[in-house]
Amino acid sequence: MHRRALLAAPLALAATPVLASGGGKAASTDTYIRYPTVTATTIRPDGRRGVMTVETGVDVADPDLRLRAQQSQPRMRAVFNILCQREANTLLPGGVPNIDRLAAQLQSATNIILGRRGAKLLLGTVMIV
Repeated sequence: MHRRALLAAPLALAATPVLASGGGKAASTDTYIRYPTVTATTIRPDGRRGVMTVETGVDVADPDLRLRAQQSQPRMRAVFNILCQREANTLLPGGVPNIDRLAAQLQSATNIILGRRGAKLLLGTVMIV
């Protein structure tokens, strides 16, 4: 009995409709732009310096706005760094960042930089080391 073929069969069947559909709708990877990880310094519970890291990206369906988001990447990173450092500065030692407030501020900055709404900010991992 060929176990590998048996295990690979459901994967092949699941991928067939996706491959057969061809064009039609843009895949989510075509609309997603990942920005480099943003870092900010903070104080850890033991009193030493720590680092808060935030993974960011935007999902933009409109091709013109996506091009603007790609071209505005350095400006977005600069503003994201400032906002993340502000959030890190508000933390007490060992405190947890307010992700909802940070996401709202980053989304607002994204809308301002791009000049209009239409780009959805996506946050990945937010952690303090």
